[in-house]
Amino acid sequence: MDFNFTEEQSMVRDTVASFLQDKYDFETRRKIVSSDAGWRADYWKAFAEELGILGAPFSEELGGLGGGAIDNMIIMEEFGKALVIEPYLGTVVIGGGFMKHSGYAGAASVIEGIVGGTATIAFAYAEPQARYTWQDLKTTAKKDGAGWTLNGHKAVVVGAPFASHLIVTARTGGAQRDAGGVGVFLIDKNLPGVVTRDYPTVDGNRASEVYFENVSVPADALIAEDGLALVNQVIDEATAAVGAEAVGVLRKLHEGTLDYAKQRKQFGTTIANFQVLQHRMVDMFIEVEQSVSMTYMATIKVDESAAERAKAISAMKVRIGRACKFVGQNAIQIHGGMGMTDELAIGHYFKRASLIEGLFGSVDHHLKRYESLSFDAAA
Repeated sequence: MDFNFTEEQSMVRDTVASFLQDKYDFETRRKIVSSDAGWRADYWKAFAEELGILGAPFSEELGGLGGGAIDNMIIMEEFGKALVIEPYLGTVVIGGGFMKHSGYAGAASVIEGIVGGTATIAFAYAEPQARYTWQDLKTTAKKDGAGWTLNGHKAVVVGAPFASHLIVTARTGGAQRDAGGVGVFLIDKNLPGVVTRDYPTVDGNRASEVYFENVSVPADALIAEDGLALVNQVIDEATAAVGAEAVGVLRKLHEGTLDYAKQRKQFGTTIANFQVLQHRMVDMFIEVEQSVSMTYMATIKVDESAAERAKAISAMKVRIGRACKFVGQNAIQIHGGMGMTDELAIGHYFKRASLIEGLFGSVDHHLKRYESLSFDAAA
């Protein structure tokens, strides 16, 4: 199998890498994270107009570059290397994924806003009681004339403070944990009754607790009335993209540790000459390369059957989760206590790796999911 990128994909990667190297160094990122806004709207505009990458996974008919999951993988890996805050995952991968796969009547208009950089989307799916059970919903959507009324609470909605729209899962029918009756809505975040409590996350992102208090939404806000399969598909695609981001983070953790070991001296020599640390850094390198392979495999399989896609994604997430823990912890241990100071980039990469480890499912969750899918296939 040929794992080489096409000329167009290589061009996208080089363009993104060059922009981030020039405009998104570590000190710039620290200033962005500590600013009141928490992101750079002008960079988002540059992603749309100067680089054109917000259209990477969309068809040319919709104003995109005609790419797909591999293009998302390439961009997310570069974003991982620079710890980019701007909401590519929520807007392009997740928001765009819902638009592409749902048959939603307003999809073309929404994608036009995504590609043009005028629409930013946050995915409000998690609830305090649900953990990784996406259909466990206390948020409800009840018919109200031609439209719907939303009530409920969504937790840790990443990117919500600077989102123009929310994609919300809500129960349109059935019991709290039923597979049926999982509605998906696209709503304006500024609708009356939408209340947000914004806060920073440990990795430098911004998130919100989002409350819906008798929020009236029009009929055309409904993406899918019974959409659990759609939600699973989009979350699987998002998990593949997060795996690619993790690869970028892991590469920087390993490279940064190797560079530090070549400079730090102890007992009259650099610690890179200590055999036990050499072995440790080789183990870190192996974890990174295995993560690359698993991410490629999962990305290639996102368009296969639901069962094959889910197995590939879970296998990848197990490898990614373990690598984030092993590489991140060893990077900090080799750096010593200074590795967790705000002034060193390595601590920021470690924090992002720690968040990725549990995003869209922990290692234990995905091991259980993979086991269940494998036994079902064998039965």
